[in-house]
Amino acid sequence: MSTEKSRRSEKIQMFDDIARLIVGAQFVYFVTYKGLRSKDLAAFRNLLAKNDAQCHILKNRLVRKVAELNGMTALAHTKMTGDTAVIIGGGDAGQIAKTIEEFMKTTKGILAPKAGYYEGAMLSDKEVIAIAALPSKDVLRAQLLGLLNTVPTGLVRVLNAKVASIVNVVNAYKNKLEEKA
Repeated sequence: MSTEKSRRSEKIQMFDDIARLIVGAQFVYFVTYKGLRSKDLAAFRNLLAKNDAQCHILKNRLVRKVAELNGMTALAHTKMTGDTAVIIGGGDAGQIAKTIEEFMKTTKGILAPKAGYYEGAMLSDKEVIAIAALPSKDVLRAQLLGLLNTVPTGLVRVLNAKVASIVNVVNAYKNKLEEKA
């Protein structure tokens, strides 16, 4: 009876650990790794760690159960099969997607994305790769600031041009009146 109780408490602890990882993550990517050598998996984990992400080998069923009990409906209804590594992070989702894409190329497709979970929605393997093609958050912010700065500058130029044309018309009218006088 005590071994059954011990196994149950181990399962509860494992469930809680998975919940802490997944529920608190800004994004979750799922990759296949079957056939990947352990030294390559270790190298992949090191690359992820440099970018504030972790890679864990978790049971698909447990991930779905954790998602179901924590209100992550889209993830809870996703059926994944086979060997799955779960990449969890709190940093830049685009940078991690780039890391997956680059590692996929070096392993000739052995490590490849299966799916992703981001802001309550499931992503396909193609969408994970599409995220890799996006510029980083910092670049997007700089582009947005540049765009926001351009709009008022352009507006001021247009308004100045209109005011200048009105002033030119008034000056021409004044000059015409002076010529007559």
